[in-house]
Amino acid sequence: MLIASSALPTDQMEVNFTKKSIVKAFNLLPERHHKLITLSNLDLLSGRFPVTYLYFYHRPSINNLSSTVESLKSSLAETLSYYYPFAGRITEDPDTSEPIIICDNTGALLVEAQANIPLRKLDLYNINDSLQGKLVSTDPNFPLQVQVTHYTCGGVSMTFTFDHALGDASAFGNFLSSWSQVARKMPLSCIPDHGRNLRPRLPPTYRPCLDQTFVKCTLEEIRNIPKTNILLKRLYYVDASSINKLQSLACADGNKRTKIEAFSAYIWKVMVTTIDKSHAKCKMGWLVDGRGRLNGSMSNYIGNVLSVAIEEASIVEIKQGSISEIANNVHEAISKVANEEHFLDLIDWIECHKPGLMLPKVVLGRGGPALVLSSGRRFPVAELDFGFGSPVLGTVSSIIEKSGVGYMNQRPSARSDGSWIVSAIIWPELAAALESDSVFQPLCASHLQI
Repeated sequence: MLIASSALPTDQMEVNFTKKSIVKAFNLLPERHHKLITLSNLDLLSGRFPVTYLYFYHRPSINNLSSTVESLKSSLAETLSYYYPFAGRITEDPDTSEPIIICDNTGALLVEAQANIPLRKLDLYNINDSLQGKLVSTDPNFPLQVQVTHYTCGGVSMTFTFDHALGDASAFGNFLSSWSQVARKMPLSCIPDHGRNLRPRLPPTYRPCLDQTFVKCTLEEIRNIPKTNILLKRLYYVDASSINKLQSLACADGNKRTKIEAFSAYIWKVMVTTIDKSHAKCKMGWLVDGRGRLNGSMSNYIGNVLSVAIEEASIVEIKQGSISEIANNVHEAISKVANEEHFLDLIDWIECHKPGLMLPKVVLGRGGPALVLSSGRRFPVAELDFGFGSPVLGTVSSIIEKSGVGYMNQRPSARSDGSWIVSAIIWPELAAALESDSVFQPLCASHLQI
């Protein structure tokens, strides 16, 4: 295992919180003030989990730190006037017991902090210990929280933590892109749609196969997810040559397969070598965005439009299968979900199971070993310039303490050379197996050229 020798142990990193500010939407239109937004059925499926994005920047060209932060506050206030639900409050509707967004311009929380190390000394590979309580601020009163941390080298990190009720990765990507465009005085590429107009059919109907993937559950069941060893939170670098090689292997039988399908096949083959012999089968899952599957233009839709494709296979089958054979299975599994019929059925399934909480069964740790992969290939990374340059790293992370399922997220690296950054929540045996090969490289400062 190669980890940058210059990285300091996390307990030597100290972060001093210097200021907290509440940033309200600027010039909020009267008709938007105190507007109530009822969540769609797909919002209810995504739950209230916090979603955190982490970005690192070289020393800003503006040497005045306070000027940099004031500029961020000003551009955030303007951005919130377009994304006004992000400055609201999320509370429980007394009539339905479901979450509701009150657009009262409570504001977003922006925290300023100072770290006692340079960026290159941060342990990027074992990032979790650096996040919780240091680089990520959490306050349940604010659906959107931002922390700007300065380092002794002049570098900056920004963490953005969203309540999942506000939206999914596509929605958050649009928000962050808009904020960076406002900061650089550019026209917005997205005029957000806050309609949340994903309605069930009358009468609602769905295919029984959805009962195999999703389940109604209680808050107690979520809190009591069976204890697992899915505890490690890691960041990896995957170079373009490894990705291209895997795709070539996946296409060896003449079928055209995507990089994600090829990558999934590789992960699945490694994963089965780490599973206890008491299990004969295991599962992989893939998050699927419904935008582009449902009728109408939804590219600017702000909310959750996610489902999950789940495929189960015998461990023997995966061990003996080739990358191309497994990639074909991955392709077929995703195709069953990446269509309008599935999303309409899912909206209706949720309608038939309301009120209450609903989740994919694998999230609760039911049904044996599983790992879910999501692709952030369209999520803005190098483009996220707030007026002081492009980032050297942009990734997603998690502050969730317990998980019933392994999870990986892929997105382009800030180098824009075809390489990827992979954020992972995995068990120790899987981490060791992945790191024994050359595909998954523990992320270090040299990968970011800092």
